Amino acid sequence: MARIVRPEQYAAKRAQILNTAQRLMLSKGYECMSIQDILEEVRISRGAFHHYFASREALLEAFIKQVKEESGTPLRQLIDDPKLSAREKFQGFFDTLDRLRMERKAEVVRIGRVWYSDSNAVVRLRVTEAIARQRAQLLNEIVRQGIQEGSFVAAYPDNAGEVIVTLLQGMGDRHAELLFALDQTRDNDQHLIEEIVTTHAVYMDAIERVLGVPPHTFYRTNAEGVQLWVEAIRENNQQEDPGHAP
Repeated sequence: MARIVRPEQYAAKRAQILNTAQRLMLSKGYECMSIQDILEEVRISRGAFHHYFASREALLEAFIKQVKEESGTPLRQLIDDPKLSAREKFQGFFDTLDRLRMERKAEVVRIGRVWYSDSNAVVRLRVTEAIARQRAQLLNEIVRQGIQEGSFVAAYPDNAGEVIVTLLQGMGDRHAELLFALDQTRDNDQHLIEEIVTTHAVYMDAIERVLGVPPHTFYRTNAEGVQLWVEAIRENNQQEDPGHAP
């Protein structure tokens, strides 16, 4: 007789498998992670695994969906707020993403190098594409509201979100490249911080041009904000290698 699993038990075990897979992906890389790794971590059989996920691909799809929901839900709430203007929602879009990163700062730093490694190339591309489509649609809603309010001027409002997301991804990749290039000394910290601040300003200027708003309509990062991430990365380096120069 088949064992009956209650819906809440099924959901809990599925979440456990998915969270374990996510941790393995972000610690060793998707390409280096096997289903056997998950079975050993969760202590289930291969048959039990396939009761929850038909394949490794299905597991990846569930991971991508989870990532989208984690950031998409607060962004959706922001955009649906009838009291906010388009400019407030646009700045809030950036503020929300910054807040989510800051809330998980230590984790973001810890997994950063693995996320950008070749072993995560496939999953990184899939996640990036899925997130880009989701956020472009959300940004388009803000852009259309801004045009109606007369605060934005965009020749192609239905494509503005895609352009903005592409700029944001380029900025994020460049910031990551600079931050994870920190060497063992502090000699270049000030130069690196200045370069990150300048990079942020350049991309934000481009985004403001897409929206047809005056320069400095939206927030630019500053040296103090970047310093927080530099210190977090150095702290992580010290934890991973106690002999690493502080």
